[in-house]
Amino acid sequence: GVVRASFHNARRLLAREQAVIAFPEGAKGLGKYYRDRYRLQRFARGGFVSLALQTGAPLVPVAVVGAEEIHPVLARWGWAARGLDLPYFPVTPTFPWLGLFGLVPLPTKWRIVFGAPIDLAAQYGPDAHRDELLVNRLKEEIRERIQRMLVAALAERDSVFV
Repeated sequence: GVVRASFHNARRLLAREQAVIAFPEGAKGLGKYYRDRYRLQRFARGGFVSLALQTGAPLVPVAVVGAEEIHPVLARWGWAARGLDLPYFPVTPTFPWLGLFGLVPLPTKWRIVFGAPIDLAAQYGPDAHRDELLVNRLKEEIRERIQRMLVAALAERDSVFV
């Protein structure tokens, strides 16, 4: 299922021992240009780190290879995004040129790599979420870890389509 992204909903789901997926790049990760694929954008404020520290939930870093080629963004039309109240309006090799058919993703092969769980609360304690410098440092360390996972997975890939 899907719930609105909020700290409250994440805490509630974790209390029920449900898995929670966070996309710390946010909309910046979805709208990046094709030339910037697999280069992680700056993570947001580090709410996922604060949540892990407060709840004791382990963080499992995940790298996905193949997803960034399904809709290769060549340009963004700011005027269209503003008119439609969207974070960005992508221009791809197929969209908007082929109309709604252009929204069909390209058939890419995906590889999903799961890293070792990171237990931040055991290392730093639940009150460490109040230390903004620590949260930012941990957020960057996790971003760098996922970036290394992406680079390794890309090196092992033969082709994006097979």
